[in-house]
Amino acid sequence: MSGCDCSKAKAELEEFLHDELRHEDAADIREHMAGCEDCLTEHRVGMVLMETVKRACRETAPEQLRDEVLARLRAEQSTH
Repeated sequence: MSGCDCSKAKAELEEFLHDELRHEDAADIREHMAGCEDCLTEHRVGMVLMETVKRACRETAPEQLRDEVLARLRAEQSTH
């Protein structure tokens, strides 16, 4: 990815965040972000979003809430 610009960096940001790019392409994006506040901000937002989703996937609802939701779903389904 020679001559990485904002459009290229943003287009490949998802793969960059998940470490799915070739080493050379990732290095180009890192180099670009070092001088581009806009792309660096996009990267930070992506990192926060990934961490938030990971954390949410580890959390579970309290058993009482889970039971209430399931009961309401069953009640709603029985009326249709």
